[in-house]
Amino acid sequence: MGRKPSNKPTSFDIAYLAGVSQPTVSRALRGSTTVSLATRQKIEAIARQLNYTVDKNASSLRSQRSNTLALLFFEDPTPDESNINPFFLSMLGSITRHCAARGLDLLISFQKLEDDWHTRYQESHRADGLILLGYGDYALYENRLRQLVRSGTHFVRWGSVDSGTIGATVGSDNFGAGRLAGEHLLARGRRTIAFLGQADSHYPEFQQRHAGLLRAIATARLQSDPALVVDAISSEDSGYQAARRLLERDLPFDAVFAASDLIAIGAIRALAEAGLRVPDDIAVVGFDDIPAASFTSPPLTTVVQDMRLAGEALVETVLAQIESRPPPVSVLPTRLVVRASSGG
Repeated sequence: MGRKPSNKPTSFDIAYLAGVSQPTVSRALRGSTTVSLATRQKIEAIARQLNYTVDKNASSLRSQRSNTLALLFFEDPTPDESNINPFFLSMLGSITRHCAARGLDLLISFQKLEDDWHTRYQESHRADGLILLGYGDYALYENRLRQLVRSGTHFVRWGSVDSGTIGATVGSDNFGAGRLAGEHLLARGRRTIAFLGQADSHYPEFQQRHAGLLRAIATARLQSDPALVVDAISSEDSGYQAARRLLERDLPFDAVFAASDLIAIGAIRALAEAGLRVPDDIAVVGFDDIPAASFTSPPLTTVVQDMRLAGEALVETVLAQIESRPPPVSVLPTRLVVRASSGG
């Protein structure tokens, strides 16, 4: 098919040896799922044997692509100066590795609601697509997403996946995870479970986690008390203050499900200051399994989100838009890691 190998290997040489067309080789070396796995592996093996490397500049000129993605972090309140939620730092490694495996460059920067970051990236053409991590208050963020959709920008964000999602979104099964956390606490004999996290449309991921908890409580034929829901954003200080407000209500509760590990860590501190023991008096479950979760006292039971799958799905989803092909699965599974904070 085509011509015999030349002295300097080309994609045509690989096509000749693999018995396929040159466009098939190009798609395979870009990692396109339109080429079968067996054919991709065969082509990649021949490319390695020939010491063939993709000329990214030439490829970009032909496709009018920069072969670059932009990763935009939303600034979060943190005790240090990073302003990055530690949960997203874990995801960053997976995104970076998968971009490298796909031969892509990755630009990383912060996004602020008051900045026109969306316009800046659309007009500069520095990136073929955007990956958005974090958003703060979703009600304030929606308009920016609608602008990206209207302008035809290729983008994907990490967040809650539901029928009202604006643009491409990848996220965990937050409802199922909330139910899993609730079932775990109920199985440990807890009957009055408080929820710390803003469980409304401003924070839809927290809202879904709370809804899952309510389903577990209802399935156990128990009553949930709305007064045991206290707003908190994802920070230790917010979790600490929320737990204090919960204690001030002077209502009985024997467990806390926190919408994030940072909230849970702050809550554990407030409970300890109030003379309550975790888990003897109050069981605590968090969400995210950030590195600090296993070093709290006691170590924190928490919901784990698959960071490897998350990073891969985010990259592949925006590439699917660029290459006009179906996106991968957008809702990812979770699991519970049981540690001492819930009496496990």
